[in-house]
Amino acid sequence: MAELFVTNFNKNFTGVSATAANVIRQQAKQHDLHLVGYPLPGCPAPITLKQAREMCKTAPEGRDFSIWHVRRNPEMRAAIWSRDVLKLPIRVVFTSAAQRLHSAYPRWLIRQMDAIVATTEIAAHYVDNVQAVVPHGVDTELFTPAPDRAAAWSALGYGGTQGFATIGRIRPEKGTDLFVDAMIQLLPRHPTAKALVIGRAGREHQRFLADLQTRIKAANLSDRILFPGEVGPAELPNLMRGLSLVMQLPRYEGYGMVPLEGMASGVPFVGSDTGYYQEFSAQGKAGAVVPLKDAAAAATAADTILGNPSQYAEMSRDARDISVHSFSSGFEASGIETVYQNLWEKG
Repeated sequence: MAELFVTNFNKNFTGVSATAANVIRQQAKQHDLHLVGYPLPGCPAPITLKQAREMCKTAPEGRDFSIWHVRRNPEMRAAIWSRDVLKLPIRVVFTSAAQRLHSAYPRWLIRQMDAIVATTEIAAHYVDNVQAVVPHGVDTELFTPAPDRAAAWSALGYGGTQGFATIGRIRPEKGTDLFVDAMIQLLPRHPTAKALVIGRAGREHQRFLADLQTRIKAANLSDRILFPGEVGPAELPNLMRGLSLVMQLPRYEGYGMVPLEGMASGVPFVGSDTGYYQEFSAQGKAGAVVPLKDAAAAATAADTILGNPSQYAEMSRDARDISVHSFSSGFEASGIETVYQNLWEKG
């Protein structure tokens, strides 16, 4: 019987989905692993929750129980029901990335977990029973630098000679407006560049999106700040290889994978002072971190990174090296594996 079940109950491909997929691709090399719920790129074909429960009626050979690794409230709830009501021989591991206090219901769910993996030291302060602090990792075999960045950008078809991008849902918390403000300041100094807002706006943020487009039109940049919509996980590595800069300016971020995906692709970043961006930057070697809600500082930092070709090339190499040696999905999988083995050893 399978010994490891990883849940994915969100049909949309989110940041949580991306981090789970990165680790699952590593874990599947080592474990008899089943993905439960919706599919993830490069991962085993998923099974249903009903199938997972059926498979867990008996403990796997050589183990006292199977492990379920969950990352969302509905997944915690399903695992708790399976363990405590259905009395299945399982233990539940939860990954916590939030750098703020969870609300009451998630806190109750988290207290029922058998082990917690926190993604940062700050996140660990907000939950109990943390067994390990393991930063999220990027798949450095999937995200790789382009042999020729100019050709990679040209192949994307957006025009111009270089691209800057922000990636994520279009809404105030993600700082999409700050990216637009920064680009309005930056693009006139880089006349052959294009800026991409990758993502979609939910129904409740359509007015926010319209306001952004109005500001862009007023700045005469409608042909240079583009809204291509969402980019699927299969297309994202090619997009990253073509970019010259990633800029993420959220007002709050629990962790933030986009700079890491850029770094693995040899792309420096500018980020706001939230998430794990300071650690990614390695004291400015891979990117620049600016104060929250400071679009002008972000534009200036981007100008500095882009303005010196030799320093840019060095930063690009450092970004790749840091992602490989400090923030790969292999390192994340290894850290999580220690938590699993500790649970199995305790029985």
